[in-house]
Amino acid sequence: MLNLFPAQIETLSLHQVGNKSRSEKMFISAKPHSLDDELASLLKEYFFRPFRVKEENYYNFSHEQDLEFHEIFQAAKTVFDNPANLHEVSKKITQHLFEQSNHPHIKNGELYVVHFSNVLLDNEKVEALGIFKSELQHDFLEFKKGEDVLEIIVKQGINVNKLDKGCLIFNANKEDGFKVLSVDNNRYDAKYWLEDFLGIRPLTDENFYTKNYLKFCQNFAKDVVLPAEDKQQEVLFMNRAVNHFAKNDAFEESQFLNEVMENPELIPEFKHYKVEKGPKYSIEDVSNFDIANKAVSDARKKIKNVINLDTNIQIKMDFINPESAEKFVEKGWDEERQMYYYLVYFNKEQKR
Repeated sequence: MLNLFPAQIETLSLHQVGNKSRSEKMFISAKPHSLDDELASLLKEYFFRPFRVKEENYYNFSHEQDLEFHEIFQAAKTVFDNPANLHEVSKKITQHLFEQSNHPHIKNGELYVVHFSNVLLDNEKVEALGIFKSELQHDFLEFKKGEDVLEIIVKQGINVNKLDKGCLIFNANKEDGFKVLSVDNNRYDAKYWLEDFLGIRPLTDENFYTKNYLKFCQNFAKDVVLPAEDKQQEVLFMNRAVNHFAKNDAFEESQFLNEVMENPELIPEFKHYKVEKGPKYSIEDVSNFDIANKAVSDARKKIKNVINLDTNIQIKMDFINPESAEKFVEKGWDEERQMYYYLVYFNKEQKR
């Protein structure tokens, strides 16, 4: 769990990075940027806003040989060992980003390298290193009073409500490559930011496996359960799956299948589907893991419990217990009309 509210900017260095393929240059500031309280507050909101609304999908640094050769990992380690090194480290980070900025699509922009204190990660105070890049310039209007007319001046600048690219490196799990969060709102060059520059990979923890296994189940429900049975059974399967995750602290696949799969004939289909599609979700060899409650809650919000009918009617099964749909919703076939129907039982209509 991440809480950025008490975090403070300790040091900020600001540079510019051009695109090498267009013969653009770097601009390296000679010293850290001085901040007053108003600017610090505005920049903190600019840097942190996307991380407050984005899912906490953690990464860690990875290198094919050893983290000793990983430039951003070593940069973060140097800052955490001695925060006074922030500005010198920021120059090396800027140079590293410049070396990766050699594709025509990559935009030039400002690079902010920031040392934060008092970040709450899993209820512990940690330091963090932030690396942020602003790329897109936006038009804005400025007004100037003349003698007898109000003039409009069009200028360009950065929209502080939308960060283009950024990452937060937390001083935690150092031996495994730190814990890292990343955001990229300009997805045309995601490989450049995540792989070429940051060199990070998804952190395979309980949150990762919980989230990915439920995504896998959702696609199994759509690709296998729906064609084999119907929309109602697809919805019921996913409700049973999420509820199984919600009431257990640890996941064990055979127990999950026995509890969730009401049609035993679909169990071999599930196992075959996992062999075929599992690698996409990095769960092909995973059958046991601890369950992350937050990932379950996030998944529940995204699952659509709606049956859309071709008669312009929707049935929304908004319930936590899947037994409700089995007890109070029946599907049948009307011979006279030659149409399917759903029969819904209830005691009274609820007022909202």
